[in-house]
Amino acid sequence: MDCQCGNRHWGFFGAAGLFLVRLDEDGQPTDVVLQHRALWSHHGGTWGIPGGAIMEHETPVQGALREATEEAGIDSTAVDVLTTHVFEHPDWSYTTAIAVTRRTDLEVSATDMESLEVEWVPLDNITSDTPDRELLPSFARSLSTVLTMLHEHLPVSR
Repeated sequence: MDCQCGNRHWGFFGAAGLFLVRLDEDGQPTDVVLQHRALWSHHGGTWGIPGGAIMEHETPVQGALREATEEAGIDSTAVDVLTTHVFEHPDWSYTTAIAVTRRTDLEVSATDMESLEVEWVPLDNITSDTPDRELLPSFARSLSTVLTMLHEHLPVSR
């Protein structure tokens, strides 16, 4: 859609993605699912989170989970969404569903042609200027905010 900000955005009803982490035995996040975007896609060849356009009948969280299943083979029944981060434009928004998996063995893979690869990546290896993984620019800009929100909403370890 054409937005008043002067840019075109994917998804007439907005878009959403899943920032999914797995936790260690102490309840601390260790890895995040990243998608290596197909070369033909917007900012192709960069790394980001699985996501895409929200359908008319979906909430942003439903859209994020559906896209993660379609693009990365993620079993949404093994995902607990903790919170969301919404990036608002005048006519459009992108929602990041920040989530943890209950399964340390949850497998992910590229399951459609929108992904070159999908993998669990150690959080320590992800920064906005990661040299071996060029991040999708909007993902790189939001990364510190999303990580802060993740830590603020992590379940308390017992």
